[in-house]
Amino acid sequence: MDETEFWEIVDSTRDAADGDPEEHADLMVERLAGLDPEAVLDFARHFETRFNRAFTWELWGAADIMLGGADEDAFDFFRCWLIGEGRHVFEGALHAPDDLAFLVPEFDPEADGDAEDLGYAADEAYEQLTGVRLPDLELPAPDGPEGDRPEFDDEQAMAARFPQLWARFG
Repeated sequence: MDETEFWEIVDSTRDAADGDPEEHADLMVERLAGLDPEAVLDFARHFETRFNRAFTWELWGAADIMLGGADEDAFDFFRCWLIGEGRHVFEGALHAPDDLAFLVPEFDPEADGDAEDLGYAADEAYEQLTGVRLPDLELPAPDGPEGDRPEFDDEQAMAARFPQLWARFG
């Protein structure tokens, strides 16, 4: 599976779910379960690679503002949600996290930004197909977030660092 196929699965299942993250995950599992196990492993590698790429302080700061606070678990679920939003939003947010203010015009902190189940879709599909757990993908995990840690408790510093997000969600 190449990157284009990965994003096609993400996009088509998201569109079919009408923005419901749980339905998105269910549809993704269903779609992946229709593939062969090796393709599911490829999908899992693509997902995990992007999940790791999004482990940055800049995105954590953006998540913190958008969600009204984001601990480590919330940030993990936010990164799954970010992947689930598709290539345009994902790559745009990686390039400039503050641009999430306009990359996701409809965002409800009570309902959006948490797509934990998307992170397990490949695991579930692989287990359905093979009867065994998804093997270790052997991808190096980051030691910690990339970049400089935001001053989460300093509203002025957060507003200066993320002016567009702060104007919208701060």
